[in-house]
Amino acid sequence: LNATEEKFVLDTLAGCTEYKSILDVVVNAFYVQDGRYCPISERNLYIVICYLAAFQLEEIGLQHFSRIVKSLDTAKMQKFLRFFFNDSYLNTWIKDEWSHFYDSVYVKENWIDPLLRWQPKVQQLIEKLTDKLNNRTTTVRTSRVTQPKEFNLTVPKPRAIPPPPPAPLPVLAKRQPVPASIYKPPKEKKQLEEIKTKNLQKAKVSVFCLLHVCKGDPFFLNTLPVQETISTGREIHPFLPQYLELTWDSVLKQCFEELTKKPQDLIDNIPIKLNTAAILREGALYQRKLEEELKRVENLHHGAGDPSEFLEWQKQMRGKDLEEQLAEIECRRLQGKLSHEEAVLARQNVIQENKKKADLLREEKAELMHLYAEKRLQEQKEMKELVEQVVEGHKNVKQVKAKIQEYKHQIVQQVCEESEELLRQALEEEEDKNRKRYELIQQIRAIESTPSIRHKFVDLTETGGHGLFGEMSIVELRERLALLKEAQKAAEEEKRDQIIHEKQAKEQLILDKLDQISQFRAELGRAAALKQEEKKKSQSVERPMKDERILNLQKKIVEKTMERKKQAELL
Repeated sequence: LNATEEKFVLDTLAGCTEYKSILDVVVNAFYVQDGRYCPISERNLYIVICYLAAFQLEEIGLQHFSRIVKSLDTAKMQKFLRFFFNDSYLNTWIKDEWSHFYDSVYVKENWIDPLLRWQPKVQQLIEKLTDKLNNRTTTVRTSRVTQPKEFNLTVPKPRAIPPPPPAPLPVLAKRQPVPASIYKPPKEKKQLEEIKTKNLQKAKVSVFCLLHVCKGDPFFLNTLPVQETISTGREIHPFLPQYLELTWDSVLKQCFEELTKKPQDLIDNIPIKLNTAAILREGALYQRKLEEELKRVENLHHGAGDPSEFLEWQKQMRGKDLEEQLAEIECRRLQGKLSHEEAVLARQNVIQENKKKADLLREEKAELMHLYAEKRLQEQKEMKELVEQVVEGHKNVKQVKAKIQEYKHQIVQQVCEESEELLRQALEEEEDKNRKRYELIQQIRAIESTPSIRHKFVDLTETGGHGLFGEMSIVELRERLALLKEAQKAAEEEKRDQIIHEKQAKEQLILDKLDQISQFRAELGRAAALKQEEKKKSQSVERPMKDERILNLQKKIVEKTMERKKQAELL
C-alpha cells in the first residue's frame, strides 16, 4: 500500500476500535433480523461498512464509498445498506441505543441527521445493487489507458542475529523399580512368632505343674487318667504317658532346656541381611575387641598379674554394698510406716478442728439470720412509705404530661428546620459534583477520540543506551548465558565422576569389612561349638546318677500307688 492507502486503512481500524460499542448495536440487530442466514465470519466486514457509512461518508464521498461497496458481494451489501439506512430504524431504536453511550443531542446532530441527509443518494445505490441482482443493469465500461507508475519497493529490514540453538535436555537414566519383597513381611519374623508360640505353650504346661507341686501335691499326675487334658490358652494339651514316668525335677529341667536351647539354635541359623551401617558398626565392634585382646596379651607378656584376686575383692565389696543398700531400704520402709502413723494422727486432729469450726459457723449463721430478719422488716416499712408517696405523685401526672408534650413539640419544630437546611445544602453539593463529573467525562471522551498509534523497532544487537556499567545487548547476554551453561555442565560432570569414585571406594571398604566379620563369626562359632561339646560331656557324666535317682523315685511312687489302691479297696 502507498502512504495514502495505508493512512486510510489505519484510520478505519482505529475508528472501528474506538466506536466498537456503537457499531456492535447495528451489526447485532442486523444478524437478528435480516442477516439470520449470514455467516458470523463476515461480522468484521459489516462493522467496517457501518463505520464508513456513519462516520466517514462525508470525507471519502459517495463515489469512493460506492466503489468500495460494489467491489464486495452485491447481495450482502444490498441487504445490509437497506437495513442500516431505514428511516424508521434511524429515528427510533438506533437513536435510542446510541444515546445510551453518548448524549442524545450530540447523537442526533452529528450522526443521525447526516445519515438522513445521505439517505436519498444511498437509496439510489441500493436500487442499483437491486437491479444488478435482477440482471437489469446495463452499464458500459469505458476502457482506460494504462498509465505506468513507479514501483513502491519496501525497504528491507536489517536481519537480526539468530539466537543460538537451545542446549539439549539431559536424559536421566531409567531407575530400577522397587522390589516387591520390601512390602512383604520377612520369613524370619514368622518363624520367630511360631517358636515364641510353642515356647509359650510349653512354659504354661510347666507352670501348671509347678503350681501343683507348690500346693503340696507333687504326685497328682498319678491320680489323673491318661485322656484327661488341661487348658493352656489357645490349645488343649493332653498329658502323655511319658510324664507319669518322670519326676517333677526332670520335667521342669527338660522344659527349661527346651526353652533356652532350641530357640537359640533356630535363631542362630536364620540369615539376616545387613545394611551398610550395620556392617560398619559390627566391623568396628570386632576391631575394638581385637585391639583389647592384643592389649591384654601384650600386658601379660610384659609381666602383668592375673586379675582374679581383684575380681574376688570386687565381688566382696559389691556384696557389702548390697547389704548396706538392703539396710537402707529397711530403714526407709520403717520410716514410711512411721510417717503413715503420724499422718493418721494428723488426720484425726484435723477432723476435730473441723468439727469445732463447723460449730462456730453454725452460731455465726444463726446470728446473721436474726440480723437479716430485722433488716427485712425495716425494708418493708420503707416500701410502704414509698408507695404512699407514689400515690400522692399520681395526682399531678396530667399537668406534667402537658408540659412534656409542649416541650417535645418545640424540639420537633427545631429538628425539622435544621433537616430542611441540611437537605438543601446536600442537594447543592451534589449538583456541583455532577457538573464537575460531566465536564471531566467530556474531556476524557475527547482525549479517547484521538487515535494514538506507536511504532517501535527493536534491535537485539544494540544496547539500551542507559549509560550503566556492564551494559550489553540481548544477543551478547544470550551468548554469555550459553557459556555459563556449558561451564555449569562441565562442573556437574566433574562432580559426578568424583561421586562415582567415592562410591566405589566405599563399596570396597564394606566388602573388606564383610570379609573381616565373616572371619570373626567363624572363629566365634568354632569356640561356641567347643564350649557346647564340653558342656555335653559334663552333662553326660552327671546323667547316670540322676537316672538312678529317678528310678528309685519311680519305684517309691509305684509302691505308694499300690498302697493307696489297697487302702481304697479296704475302705
